[in-house]
Amino acid sequence: MTDRLSVTKTYKLLIGGKFPRSESGRVTPVGDGPGAYVCHASRKDLRDAVEAARAAQPAWAGATSFLRGQILYRLGEMMEGKRDELAAALTASDASGEVAHSIDRVLHYAGWCDKYPQVLGCANPVSGPYHNFTVPEPVGVVGVICPDEPSLLGLVSLVAPVIAGGSSCVVLASETSPIAPCVLAEALATSDLPAGVVNILTGFRDELAPHFSSHSEIDAIHAGGLNEDQSRVLREGAAENLKRVTIREDLDWTDDGACEDPWWIEPFLEMKTIWHPSAT
Repeated sequence: MTDRLSVTKTYKLLIGGKFPRSESGRVTPVGDGPGAYVCHASRKDLRDAVEAARAAQPAWAGATSFLRGQILYRLGEMMEGKRDELAAALTASDASGEVAHSIDRVLHYAGWCDKYPQVLGCANPVSGPYHNFTVPEPVGVVGVICPDEPSLLGLVSLVAPVIAGGSSCVVLASETSPIAPCVLAEALATSDLPAGVVNILTGFRDELAPHFSSHSEIDAIHAGGLNEDQSRVLREGAAENLKRVTIREDLDWTDDGACEDPWWIEPFLEMKTIWHPSAT
């Protein structure tokens, strides 16, 4: 009896709740030997992901803050169910610790969903028989470019504040360690998160980052773990269409005090001021 050969897996992209291959047909091997492949996303894949994110964003923004919090909590539950699979996909020495930290970070931002409007909004003093309120609204579609390491915690830390605030996102996962983000994509697709709110691409940062910054339907960028040239490309490209670029630099991703803060949600909000007559 011959030994059974293992099946080599090709991890797909996550676009609009589905798992397509790259339209280019390109794949990239991960690790040494016939371990696994990931799709090599193209500019066309990025455009498709932005369309999916744009279509999903209004309903996600229109959901109640309490519901968004419940859905993020459910995502944490799904990640808990895939704890061993996520840890096995990581190259970090403390893979189990990174998974636990990632789950905790999702739950942290789940708790902020129905609280950040009170913290970041305000009632403004005015002279006259009026009330004046400032209330936060989601910016729209956010491009998220993740650090290579930590591949899971870095992605979760950048994505969670974006979706907690009601925006949708297109994510470029770790270039060197993309398997854990691909496993997370499977959890996202089977969670209560609406299709298209989070879309995950795998590919090369230098190839896709310029298209993230120049795409006019991406309203903001959240990135981390970039080198100086990559950061400059994002900022210069975004200057042409006036999108916000937030780059997390020199950061300890395990530092809860630095990474768990409602001000991580604020860059992906627009502040709307409302006037209302007071009762006479």
